[in-house]
Amino acid sequence: MKIAITGKGGVGKTTLSGLLARLYAAEGRTVLAVDADPDANLASALGIPPEKAAQALPLAEQSDMIEERTGSRPGAPGGMFSINPKVDDIPDTYGIRHEGVRLLIMGKSKEAAAGCYCPEHVLLRRLVSHLILRHDEVVILDMEAGIEHLTRGTAGSVDAFIVVVEPGQRSMQTARQIERLALGLGVKSVFVVGNKIQRETDEAFIKDHLSGMKFLGFMRYAADTVQADLDGRSAYDASPGAVEEAKVIKAALDALLKK
Repeated sequence: MKIAITGKGGVGKTTLSGLLARLYAAEGRTVLAVDADPDANLASALGIPPEKAAQALPLAEQSDMIEERTGSRPGAPGGMFSINPKVDDIPDTYGIRHEGVRLLIMGKSKEAAAGCYCPEHVLLRRLVSHLILRHDEVVILDMEAGIEHLTRGTAGSVDAFIVVVEPGQRSMQTARQIERLALGLGVKSVFVVGNKIQRETDEAFIKDHLSGMKFLGFMRYAADTVQADLDGRSAYDASPGAVEEAKVIKAALDALLKK
């Protein structure tokens, strides 16, 4: 199962990514969680202690490894480099394990607005393709809204896109943009999870604005989930209510993907 989780910044997609990863691992599944958001926070959401999380080095910053695999050093002007670098050993070499989940951190592949087709960007895209197309683990990708690491070929092999939203117009707009982009890349299923629900009208607002999209469920705004984030802890370890809501979402996802 390959799942990409995305949404506007701050909606809780990383929290959901961590919850689902831990739930699948608790079933005895082999789980690979990929932090593909430049604002990397998935380690904390998985409950990995900071000293251990520091061992998961962002791949885009590993200049020696990138040069070895692609034939070109990041930041070097011009030059030729391999567009099909070796990546199959990267999860075992650069990932860290916690409670049955292996974590990989992609890192930022290029400077903002640089627009480069650079060796680190090529390596990260090749790695995502490898994870989606060849590995038999449960792979959960915590994406940024731009989903830049996915190409048409790999996106079509993702089993599902989950768009996390919160009540608000900007979140609704982002969700529709992601839906169009994902379907245009060949993604078979795009689902919605509503988060930070505080009033009955919040669910109605989201359903009304995203009519026609498939919903997996909703998660309430919970004080213990907020406190877990402040403390750098996983909601899986600190918020029983969030875990139960995530179980419902996971069950709906599993059922829909079996059809």
